[in-house]
Amino acid sequence: MSKERCRWCGSDPVYLDYHDREWGVPVLNDDIRMFENLVLESAQAGLSWITILKRRESYREAYLGFDPEVISSWGEEDVLRLLQNPGVIRNRRKIESSINNARRFLEVREEFGSFSSYYWHFQEGVPIINNWKDEKEVPAITPLAETIAKDMKKRGFSFLGPTVTYANMQSLGMVNDHLVSCFRHKEVIELWRKNT
Repeated sequence: MSKERCRWCGSDPVYLDYHDREWGVPVLNDDIRMFENLVLESAQAGLSWITILKRRESYREAYLGFDPEVISSWGEEDVLRLLQNPGVIRNRRKIESSINNARRFLEVREEFGSFSSYYWHFQEGVPIINNWKDEKEVPAITPLAETIAKDMKKRGFSFLGPTVTYANMQSLGMVNDHLVSCFRHKEVIELWRKNT
């Protein structure tokens, strides 16, 4: 008997694995993972998420494991290197944005102790558990995503508007947007309870 899932993941093995193991699982105290997500979500702007997921390993290699301290020191030579790499989205503005965002990320980490503390403080460290019955109910933007995106823009982050921010929140488990009929809805809630 097959498990019922959110329909957006379709039947692609990469999407299924991402849905079944990562999407919606709260990520706390893992700034490398959070920075990776910021880079990937901003690279995804205007594209499908599966396009990025299929390139994730190439991104991890090209971005040297997503260490924001390393990436914050990059310059034009690194931008040119990435523009020649077919494993990443070769968009100059998105690449330059990832370097800028590494610098802003470190500033936030300096102020809050960790980027995780900053990001999660908007909802007091507790995920929002939604109970959607139909995918049409799941929003693309929420007032909270708008608030976070506005604050990040004020801090100098780029390519992270409210739609990208909400997708990032879903990915990092700040919101549980699995449909109630999806087997992961309850599992993600249990994972949170078990790890807090």
